[in-house]
Amino acid sequence: MTSEIQGKGQRAKAASYILNIKTTCEKNEALTKIAEQLIIDQHTIMAENAKDLALGEKQSLPASTLDRMMLNEERIVAMADAIHLLVSLQDPVGTVIEQIDKENGLHIEKRIVPLGVIGMIYEARPNVTVDAATLSLKTGNAVILRGSSSAKFSNTALVASIHRALAKTSIPIEAVQLIEDTSRETVKELFHLKEYLDVLIPRGGKALIDLVVKEATVPVLETGAGNCHIYVDQMADYIKAEKICLNAKTQRPSVCNAAESLLIHPIWFKSHGMQLLTALHDAGVTIIGDEQVCQLFEAALPATEEDYAMEYLDLTISVKLVENVYEAIEHIHRFGTHHSEAIITEDQLVAETFLNNVDAAAVYHNASTRFTDGFEFGYGAEIGISTQKLHARGPMGLPALTSTKYFIYGNGQIRE
Repeated sequence: MTSEIQGKGQRAKAASYILNIKTTCEKNEALTKIAEQLIIDQHTIMAENAKDLALGEKQSLPASTLDRMMLNEERIVAMADAIHLLVSLQDPVGTVIEQIDKENGLHIEKRIVPLGVIGMIYEARPNVTVDAATLSLKTGNAVILRGSSSAKFSNTALVASIHRALAKTSIPIEAVQLIEDTSRETVKELFHLKEYLDVLIPRGGKALIDLVVKEATVPVLETGAGNCHIYVDQMADYIKAEKICLNAKTQRPSVCNAAESLLIHPIWFKSHGMQLLTALHDAGVTIIGDEQVCQLFEAALPATEEDYAMEYLDLTISVKLVENVYEAIEHIHRFGTHHSEAIITEDQLVAETFLNNVDAAAVYHNASTRFTDGFEFGYGAEIGISTQKLHARGPMGLPALTSTKYFIYGNGQIRE
């Protein structure tokens, strides 16, 4: 007997074959309709989102989680704007990236093709519903979405809006499907839906990502948690350092590219450290410091090994003094999550040492880690930040949702 999840898989696979022959014009028309429909349905979407937020408050969900869940008019308009940007981007599908002409007359082309069917499992991030659906459609992929129970009403409303838009186009509504049953049984079934899923992408906290990587038999495209560091070097400019640190920590602390750890050179700290920590503290940031920091900054709380590995996702930051760039790199390799790391310095040689040796998807010199984002990188929406090295790394836009295929043209050649 076919289960509900298997049924969704079958329909998604069938839709993927239809999508495979759709033109860029047809796909862009569908995306434009989705952007328009989201604006039309925004009040309904916000009303359903309010139900999730009310339940979240009753369940005492952290403020950072509620912030990620919240959909207001500004955020829905931003979703629509991101889709319009996606429409303007080049469709990678069908691009010939390599050509080979053999002596026997064979002509070989390597072309970009869709992955097929994408499974997306994510936590309290309703914006991912739209990002995953639109990125998948642009690249000719069908997608099965499985959000968390905390955003169930929001996700259902968003997918209903997407379906209303697709019904006006040549794209089948089965190309975007939502698993509304958020029980553990359904997610386990999704983990093993190899017959229909080509890839499974988890997006959320470390616990979710580790679970998917450990349990899934479907190939996993891993996104990572963000324990992002900023190293303030001996030769850092104070004005730049304060501006970058405040932005990276406070502009939106609940997201994965916010800074969670601050490493400071002792000489620079002696001249400017107290001023920087005071600025952070005045902005509402709790300072969790090493022994030296706690001795000098009385508002600091003592740090443990667990603090250095923590993705706080709120207005808290760990602070440690390190002797040089090499100690900073060593600390990052021990506690980092290969996401985004930054150095603030006017010494170009030290900067290059940091950038070349830190193992992360994105490395920054004199800039905030908050830029690790598909929209900021010009990709439109993103399906996540990959911290692995195979297939895709960093913000995953359109190219990350494609594969390649060889097309060989002959005239009766046989192999001797």
